[in-house]
Amino acid sequence: MKRFSWFNATSLTLGFAFLYVPMIILVVYSFNASKLVTVWAGFSTQWYGELIRNEEFLNAAWVTIKVAVMSSSIATVLGTMAAYVLVRAGRFSGRTLFSGMIYAPLVMPEVITGLSLLLLFIGIGLDRGVLTIVLAHTTFSMCYVSVVVSSRLVSFDRSLEEAALDLGCSPFEAFRLVTLPIIAPAVISGWLLAFTLSLDDLVIASFTTGPSATTLPIKIFSAVRLGVSPEINALSTIMIAIVTVGVITASLITKQAAVRQARDERMAERPA
Repeated sequence: MKRFSWFNATSLTLGFAFLYVPMIILVVYSFNASKLVTVWAGFSTQWYGELIRNEEFLNAAWVTIKVAVMSSSIATVLGTMAAYVLVRAGRFSGRTLFSGMIYAPLVMPEVITGLSLLLLFIGIGLDRGVLTIVLAHTTFSMCYVSVVVSSRLVSFDRSLEEAALDLGCSPFEAFRLVTLPIIAPAVISGWLLAFTLSLDDLVIASFTTGPSATTLPIKIFSAVRLGVSPEINALSTIMIAIVTVGVITASLITKQAAVRQARDERMAERPA
């Protein structure tokens, strides 16, 4: 039985082409000397220089990074606490309602979430800006962190915590010294997921932002409505490069950790 046929090869090629050819075209035209994105006029890096001198894009990028770091950090703390309660607290009164409130943003349309948060901020008289965007992004990204961390806690060997408690650790010390280091990969993954969701969000941010805080997706969307400029191509190319470097780095770190773990296991299995 053939595992790889011409049909599979063609389907795979067309699938990758559909995903990556537009990105390749965007990267190529970011080095176009012409201001018209559809006309090739030679190789040039002038639009990267124009992008660096564009204060509006730089300010939007700084706001986006600031919001993403703050919201993902808060979401990681709250999501980890929520996951710990759901997995370790057992059956308690209101557990179903609590878990439903945690997981509701997963299936809630972003338009509904953004509109409801907008009405909340207007109702309490909170001026829209960086703070409101951080609160909004924390609200919808916390559930993703909770899902990632709870899946790790479910498979966690609780005998390790019990051993730490028997050796004199308090419950908090057992969590800090035993549980948290073991579930740290899941916590970091949750933070990275929340950070990515915050960077990419457009709908919720458009409802909760104000004149003093414009995120990069909103700025790009507003600029594209007037026509795609070479600066946007240059900005998109930089973002693709950052993501590529991040993925490659994470893959190398994961591979090195797997190799190190396998080597340690082999050393542990050797007879003394």
